[in-house]
Amino acid sequence: MKELTTKDLVDKLNLEIISGDKGLDRKIISDELSRPALQLAGYFSYYSPQRIQILGTSELSFFKLVADIEKKSRMRMLCTRITPCIIVTRGLNVPKELIEASNKYDTPVLRSKNDTTKVMGSISNYLQKEFAPTISIHGVFIEVYGIGVLITGESGIGKSEIALELIKRGHRLIADDRVDIKELEKDYLIGNCESTLIKHLLEIRGLGIINVMTLFGTGAVRSDKRLQLNIHLETWNEAKQYDRIGLSDEYKEILNSKIEKKTIPVRPGRNVAIIIESAAMNYRLNKMGINTAEEFTNRLEEEIRKKNIRNSKGE
Repeated sequence: MKELTTKDLVDKLNLEIISGDKGLDRKIISDELSRPALQLAGYFSYYSPQRIQILGTSELSFFKLVADIEKKSRMRMLCTRITPCIIVTRGLNVPKELIEASNKYDTPVLRSKNDTTKVMGSISNYLQKEFAPTISIHGVFIEVYGIGVLITGESGIGKSEIALELIKRGHRLIADDRVDIKELEKDYLIGNCESTLIKHLLEIRGLGIINVMTLFGTGAVRSDKRLQLNIHLETWNEAKQYDRIGLSDEYKEILNSKIEKKTIPVRPGRNVAIIIESAAMNYRLNKMGINTAEEFTNRLEEEIRKKNIRNSKGE
């Protein structure tokens, strides 16, 4: 799992540092958040100090009702040595007891001008992406008609050349050679290129490295995309029976998720770029409930049924 610090969170969300700045190097080990209302009431039995603590209007309004003699102890117990940070939302005033405790235990107190729900949503999305299981796959990742298509196949089969043809036809490159894939949740994968060294670059054998964004403009690339379809390229094998109707279901397993897979045989004369475009459009149709292969099969079965009826009548 990727290591994050409170400083990373501050930089990402542009949070204001109020106190406890010596603790900005604390590690964030959980993507779960807490709103410590019960703790402000004095109940710390199930306090989770390893979580980021969020204080909004409700919490701070209640804190004002706490007896002065209890305020310091409550904040001291809130500011542990392992708490990544405490974030005050809506630009509210930070209680002096919290500032004193945070400076004593080096627990960062941060502030955001946004409302509590928005702050929690932003933090959750950020941490979910950063902590998501990640794997790197050899291939080319490209967006075709809004569908994230992962092109895989043996080395030298022409993945990058096909990607170049797709880019020329108006589609967008996300990653070439190494595709970094994160599983945000089961069956929801996001692919990108985390390496700044090869970002937006395409390797074409015989030509070398080309910069897609420089050659084709910013509209020819994007940073990340949901991965939905795998096109696997293989050299045409005359002895192999390939799917000619489209009824067989094939899937590629990545981490704990499955995505639809289509195996495309490659040989001279086949325009694989157009085939991939058609596969992406057909995938969209299937998701809309339109399955051409099933419709064809149903029509064929109906024709056979009618023919059998005519034959039984001697027509």
